[in-house]
Amino acid sequence: MITVFGSINMDLIATTERLPKPGETVAGNGFATAAGGKGANQALAARRAGRYVHMAGAVGKDSFAADALSLLDDAGTDLSLVKHVDGPTGTALILVGGDGENMIAVVPGANGLVTPEDAETAIGGMKEADILMLQLEVPAAAVEHALSAARAKGVTSILNLAPLIPDAPRLGRLADIVIANETEFERLASQDGMDAQAREAALTRLHAETGQTLIVTLGGDGVVAIRDGAISRAQGLKIEPVDTVGAGDTFCGYFAASLDEGLDFAAALRRAAVAGSLACLKSGAQPSIPSGEDVAARI
Repeated sequence: MITVFGSINMDLIATTERLPKPGETVAGNGFATAAGGKGANQALAARRAGRYVHMAGAVGKDSFAADALSLLDDAGTDLSLVKHVDGPTGTALILVGGDGENMIAVVPGANGLVTPEDAETAIGGMKEADILMLQLEVPAAAVEHALSAARAKGVTSILNLAPLIPDAPRLGRLADIVIANETEFERLASQDGMDAQAREAALTRLHAETGQTLIVTLGGDGVVAIRDGAISRAQGLKIEPVDTVGAGDTFCGYFAASLDEGLDFAAALRRAAVAGSLACLKSGAQPSIPSGEDVAARI
């Protein structure tokens, strides 16, 4: 079983020919709403990959709450650990340019009211063979408590080091498996501007210090990782991206699902990389997450 402890948002998405520069206004050519939040996205990806998933987090008592949970509910995700609090559901304001790149501002809303007590409740029903997945869109104190409780219980923890909050490097040391993009990994390693050789050296150094499995996603260049002292790489698909906003979360959810299913590490990386590529072919974080059948067909 996978428990995802994290954020639940409603995404408000505007598309433009290009992303604006600071202080600039550009004309939009489309608008949509979609369920999102890094936690919810990763939970849905793991569920679409075919695993049993609990979502733990919070939504507000507003008109966005039901829509933010709708796709998770439709997919059969267990929502019994989602609490409803006074105030707004978390929102993400997303601009997507004509090349598929994006800019995002996240307003925490109910996500900011997730507590260490909620983490204790989420971990309480887990068993040693289970997987806990976390991100950094809920308060750091709650994430830290969840990671510590998981370690005490022998639950495997996977931390996606996003968004890049000040506590990210410290919290990253508490997880069994860390997933980061290039920028996030540079912060974790305290080293800027890495090329491929420097990145692998940093992976080797950090792995020797902590024993953690470390995974760095590289966009169109795939993924590089280290586990049990060995460097691994995997490639996604060659695509023309429409919207990259859900790719990282799809990778994380599919990776967790693949481990939960019993795939070996190399196969889990490859499956997750292909799923992340497919998520770039549609707009919206959750609507773009591919089914397990689609991923299997492309592999």
